[in-house]
Amino acid sequence: MPERAILRYARISPRKARVVADLIRGKNVDEAFTILKFTPKKGARIIEKLLKSAVSNAERSPHIVDVDSLYIKTIYVNEGPMLKRIRPRAMGRAYLIRKRTSHIYIELDERR
Repeated sequence: MPERAILRYARISPRKARVVADLIRGKNVDEAFTILKFTPKKGARIIEKLLKSAVSNAERSPHIVDVDSLYIKTIYVNEGPMLKRIRPRAMGRAYLIRKRTSHIYIELDERR
């Protein structure tokens, strides 16, 4: 039975987080931690914390037998709500700034 962890409302745009998620999809957990450690992106730190949470969930689960055989079965990044801010521009106009958020889902399973 797969174990999962969900991070909602992460303050990173989904486009930037998907770049990091694509790097580790389908990899073993140990290999994924190594990749995330040496990836110089903000999304790598966020996804690394989420992956630690998913591994911790799997350790406490009665369904998972061997934590060392875990791999990333599913990881995807969806768009969350946008924070909208207004920036003043020339001649009394306003410019809309969209601060995007993400919902990140990660699912681990055992390799048989």
